[in-house]
Amino acid sequence: MWLLIAFIAVPVIEIFLFIQVGGAIGTLWTLLIVIVTAILGTYFVRSQGLATLARLQGSFHEMRDPTEPLVHGAMILFAGALLLTPGFFTDAVGFSLMVPQFRTFMFEALRKRVKVSSFSTFQTTNPGSHYNRGDVVDGDVIDGDFEEVKNTSDAPKGPSGWTKH
Repeated sequence: MWLLIAFIAVPVIEIFLFIQVGGAIGTLWTLLIVIVTAILGTYFVRSQGLATLARLQGSFHEMRDPTEPLVHGAMILFAGALLLTPGFFTDAVGFSLMVPQFRTFMFEALRKRVKVSSFSTFQTTNPGSHYNRGDVVDGDVIDGDFEEVKNTSDAPKGPSGWTKH
């Protein structure tokens, strides 16, 4: 129901604001503001998106919980969509999501509403399996079993029946 209300309310608010602002400053200035906010929004999304991507990669590299950088990245992506949408209300919400302190406030508010039962960086395969991520040492050595197969003299020589031309 909230989504339906948003899909109805946001365009109505945008039309109202376009009429008010356009009547106060003129049509050309209104269009210029919309274009400039889209360009500025693209710049901010790119710069903050790259910084958030670096924080996300750092959290993966240091084996930390990547939840916060992922949520910040999602908010930046949403802000980019809002900033590219023509309108004053969507620009105001988009630019507010570009402020890191506001995103942190929103993240904390979301964190209080969402319950996560556990977080793990490695998952083991079947308990009886010989392969376990814990056996990887420095990312270069994988523990495994092997069996040497000896060539027997009764093995067929030449191509198999499957490869005849």
